[in-house]
Amino acid sequence: MTNELECCHKPVSYCYPSESPGTFISSSSNSLQAAAPLQGYDVEFDPPLESKYECPICLMALRNAIQTRCGHRFCKSCIEKSIRDTGQRCPVDNEMLSEDQLFPDNFAKREILSLTVRCPNSGCAEKMELRHLEIHLEQCQFATAPCSQCQQSVRKSHLEEHTTVECQRRPVSCPDCVASFVYEERELHEQQCPFASVKCQYCEMDLIRDQMESHCDTDCPKAPIACNFSIFGCKERMQRHNLAQHMQEFTQMHMRYMPLWPLGPAVSEMQRLREMDGRLVKQDHQLRELIILKETQVSCELRRRVSMLEETVKELEAQQCHGIFIWRLRGFSAHLRNQEAGLPVVEHSPGFYTGRPGYKLCLRLHLQTPNAPRCSNYISLFVHTMQGAFDGQLTWPFQGTIRLAILDQGPECLHHMEVMETKPDLQAFQKPTNQRNPKGFGYVTFMHLHQLSQRAFVKDDTLLIRCEVTPRFDSTVHRDGPTVQPRGPEASLSRD
Repeated sequence: MTNELECCHKPVSYCYPSESPGTFISSSSNSLQAAAPLQGYDVEFDPPLESKYECPICLMALRNAIQTRCGHRFCKSCIEKSIRDTGQRCPVDNEMLSEDQLFPDNFAKREILSLTVRCPNSGCAEKMELRHLEIHLEQCQFATAPCSQCQQSVRKSHLEEHTTVECQRRPVSCPDCVASFVYEERELHEQQCPFASVKCQYCEMDLIRDQMESHCDTDCPKAPIACNFSIFGCKERMQRHNLAQHMQEFTQMHMRYMPLWPLGPAVSEMQRLREMDGRLVKQDHQLRELIILKETQVSCELRRRVSMLEETVKELEAQQCHGIFIWRLRGFSAHLRNQEAGLPVVEHSPGFYTGRPGYKLCLRLHLQTPNAPRCSNYISLFVHTMQGAFDGQLTWPFQGTIRLAILDQGPECLHHMEVMETKPDLQAFQKPTNQRNPKGFGYVTFMHLHQLSQRAFVKDDTLLIRCEVTPRFDSTVHRDGPTVQPRGPEASLSRD
């Protein structure tokens, strides 16, 4: 776990020695960058830096030490900037000085690069010569980098755990409505989610939040409502399921309210009340039916949520296979019967990940029919990229080595295996824009069906297919041909 000390510091960029005087190396990026001329070395020397190696202008250790004809030392960039900006004079003794009167002090440069400095990363106690600091920072286990989500500075060794488990700005999704938001906004979303499960405050029935208003207004048997004679003066309020009993018990009292109203409105209201009275008993039965109906609806909603949770579990399981996936194709004899009858047999495997984070892939299997041109009675096997949870963190197109095998389940374990390298130029390995890339890559003639009977490839009516993927995270796209070419026409030209 990342402790508080490791992530409370802002990112700091340190400049260290490099072979080219016009460039510097930053510990926050570990890459060469073009930059403005640098001042001295801003590092902690141990023992402290002697004043003779300190630049009088930037007050830091001399970088590319320069000596003037009047005997003073400066950083090369500091003195050149001073001459250009403030005039051709020495900043120390005001003597006349031009740029052609500056001389490299290689002795001082070597001396400074040999001085001992401390690693600037918090928590690291390593010391080394200044000339070796750059190499140390590339390997230092205490080096930090900003989180791409919250910009907090975190140790590089803990960055993956921070971005996926600890970061308050990490993306999450609601298990009820599948909406996406950042982790720190989860409580706000829970209070507003239209599909969240809530209890009715009156009858304690479990409902979906979107159903609550309608439930209380028309269905809830315990919701408080006004008497139908409230417009005539009845002040009673009761639970909805007690309305019929109230109307029966207080009929005479309700009738006494009637003379207090003008004749015209009373006649109209009497007609309305007769209609209501005729519906009271029926309404009472309907309320009970609605309760039963709501219980059924809640059961359906629970089944929907269980299905969503099962999908979530499948996704998490897919992320744990780390690039080695075994597809158990059960009921294989039924597929063979369909193939023999000339029916198309196309099956897709569940998705799986090459790591965490990693690429999401799936397999596609065809059993070619007996009359298929050039590939009759063959097992065709292809790989497809899929939209995954980590696509934004990965480099595209996908590159790496893929090993496909139909496993021999007998004691000899003589598996049928093929190896192929990805081709970055093909659409099959680009970042998918659909749930599953319609173009795949693999073998049209991976294995002939008659070979299945030669060894124990099918056991307990189950065919086992193994896919091992080793991604390659190159900074540039390789355009060399694969070391092992797929046999047969490329499947990337076919669509599902």
